Amino acid sequence: LFYTRKYASHMLTKKPPALQSFLSLVSRHSSHLVRQQYDVIVVGGGHAGTEAAAAAARVGAETLLVSQKIETIGALSCNPSLGGVGKGQLVKEVDALDGLCGRAGDWAGIHFSILNRRKGPAVWGPRAQLDRQRYREFIQSELLSTPRLTVLEGSVEELFVSEPNPEEPGHHRVTGIRLANGSHPISASSVVLTTGTFLSGSLFMGQSKSPGGRIGDAPSSAGLSHTLRERLGLRTGRLRTGTPPRIVKDSVDLSLANVHPPDSHPTPFSFLNTHTHCKPEEQLPCYLTYTTPGVERVVRESLHLNCHIQEDAKGPRYCPSIESRVLRFPGRRHQVWLEPEGVTSDILYPQGLSMTMPPDVQLRLIREIPAMHRAEIHTPGYGVQYDFVCPTQLSPALQVKSTQGLFLAGQINGTTGYEEAAAQGLWAGVNAARCALSRPTVALSRTESYIGVLIDDLVSRGVTEPYRMFTSRAEFRTSLRPDNADLRLTLKGFEEVGCVSIVRYQEAVRVRDSLQDALATLQALALSTQNWRKKLPDMRMSEVKNSLLTGMDVLRYNDVSFEMLASAFPECLSHHMEFSQRLKIEGTKSDLGILRQIQKEENMSLPQDINYLTLPVSLSHEVREILDRVRPTTLGAATRLQGMTPAAIIHLFNYVRRTGQKERRSHRNKPDQREERKAEPAARNASLPQ
Repeated sequence: LFYTRKYASHMLTKKPPALQSFLSLVSRHSSHLVRQQYDVIVVGGGHAGTEAAAAAARVGAETLLVSQKIETIGALSCNPSLGGVGKGQLVKEVDALDGLCGRAGDWAGIHFSILNRRKGPAVWGPRAQLDRQRYREFIQSELLSTPRLTVLEGSVEELFVSEPNPEEPGHHRVTGIRLANGSHPISASSVVLTTGTFLSGSLFMGQSKSPGGRIGDAPSSAGLSHTLRERLGLRTGRLRTGTPPRIVKDSVDLSLANVHPPDSHPTPFSFLNTHTHCKPEEQLPCYLTYTTPGVERVVRESLHLNCHIQEDAKGPRYCPSIESRVLRFPGRRHQVWLEPEGVTSDILYPQGLSMTMPPDVQLRLIREIPAMHRAEIHTPGYGVQYDFVCPTQLSPALQVKSTQGLFLAGQINGTTGYEEAAAQGLWAGVNAARCALSRPTVALSRTESYIGVLIDDLVSRGVTEPYRMFTSRAEFRTSLRPDNADLRLTLKGFEEVGCVSIVRYQEAVRVRDSLQDALATLQALALSTQNWRKKLPDMRMSEVKNSLLTGMDVLRYNDVSFEMLASAFPECLSHHMEFSQRLKIEGTKSDLGILRQIQKEENMSLPQDINYLTLPVSLSHEVREILDRVRPTTLGAATRLQGMTPAAIIHLFNYVRRTGQKERRSHRNKPDQREERKAEPAARNASLPQ
């Protein structure tokens, strides 16, 4: 059912093997090959489940992945893209921890771009349009060739629950699963649920409603929802999402839309890859168009035919349906991106047109957009409603606090998006394996990763709507950049967590040492401004200024690149050219030193008598009100308040540190203490007999 391979066999020079006949064989015979005992069982084969299963196996656990259909493992259920602002950071971090989605994106990508490139590198967003078939094949090939990982086609009917281990916290213990086909129970030390939108899922189209978590697939068993709510007593809620209709490409007049080409030099997601599978000249463009007043008219005329939009379940604020957009923002025109679904695909994905109205009304609506005035629908859009578990019931290891051995990841925790699911899946898989192997669970701080921000937000704040990652959620985004995820996480992933291979670890060590060597060389390269102007005549440097500048100082100039420095000093810098962009970022980043200090001072106490409304530092009125209302006890608690900015944290940190130093000096030098010390000998002398 599985076979071993060397780690390096899936570099982009090697195509994943053909899977159709192999998957068919696995599907027919897997039930006869499954063991009755595993270390970890992962339920669900989406982005969270695939990362969880692979991570658990990498840690060293004998792992079973159970999915309703093996051929849909790794399927892109909604949009054919990966990454973006905030989301791209998660993909880079998953890759740094040896996850799958980054390398899969490099293999399947057909349109690569870096969003927000005009802004600072902390908020750059690596993104790619994907070929659906290539992505699914890559993920399946990786999983089916991962040592210690077994894949089984089946539906989980319920969890087996027993009395807890009295030496550990919790009221219950999950010991395994029972499949819906009535086969023998399968035991495990840890179970990871990654049910996505399938937990009591319902599909909506117009006024029709049917069970399911994705069109063409059944929902998860009702027994699983019953176990979570009734047997384990977990608080659950209901969320909704949707997907747009797929459009026949040849029926769209793309000349009436704005062409958006990809980057001329694709940037890989994975730190192991120097190039993408798709050649630069083979990339496909995307197209931008807009809604019209006719779109709004169709939405309003059909509201009575749309039961999904009338339900109470919360929908995604940041990726709403076109119905929600029209109702919330009347009179506006909205962007619609026409995205390719594959190199040979005849389908376009209209990003921004998620809808759940009847199919005939969907056709009327899309034809109100000029570029799609003759469009044909390949597959209609639909809505999904599903159960989620309130994530405040989880620990930072993504383990259910009240239930030993049970971990949750992905949309079951109230998130939305492939990237958020993959990040949770990896971390839940890591901890499920460590727990099964009698190792302590591990956590990621929000000061060291976006994964830490994501998990901390979920378990400490919960969700009231589907959670989506943004760079604004990270207080320390200046240091949590996409380019340095390997240096932040790969070494820890190998040395402390155990989920990173020796090959990736050695590469990260090489990169770290080479960067340190390059930075030391730049710091040692010190010249007067006059000599710098001779070396770099095109550099705009003040002629009045005449001081000693290092190579790092000069690299901070906007019009100076590392390539320019390497041309001027080839003997000492040319062999560092592979890190040119990373060195430029290191030279231009700001506030990193103090941010690192703040990270170490998370437990610094904040005086409870501070008057935040009149505090003599630069804070916005909104931040002052937040601090005054919540009155956090530590600096770390302040960084986690919604609405706090990195600049506000820096100002608050500096103020508390300065006032603390002043108080200590004042305490050491109080006049009354000095006078008392001087008066004591005189008093003693006065009391002696004369």
